[in-house]
Amino acid sequence: MEDVLKELLDTELQAEALVREANARHEQMIRDARSAVLSAEQRFAARIPEIHKTHLQKIDERAEQSIAELRRRYDERRRELRAVAEGRQQSALDAAIGVITDPERE
Repeated sequence: MEDVLKELLDTELQAEALVREANARHEQMIRDARSAVLSAEQRFAARIPEIHKTHLQKIDERAEQSIAELRRRYDERRRELRAVAEGRQQSALDAAIGVITDPERE
């Protein structure tokens, strides 16, 4: 019976050792995971200025494209209005001369 008790005690000690080892591995895994998360957060935080700069560049590019498009439309409209004005300039001059030379004509 003494051998059985000794064997049970040895088994219990081995089980406790396994539990301690499992707990230690569990704690190490938690520490490793925390370390990995911290490292990832630091890498992300270090990239924030680069990400911000990239977004600002894209915003600037879009703004420049919008400005160029607005200028193009403005120039096109200005040319159209200029063409209309030049087309009507002669008729306006003729009408003005007619009013000046023939006061009864309006």
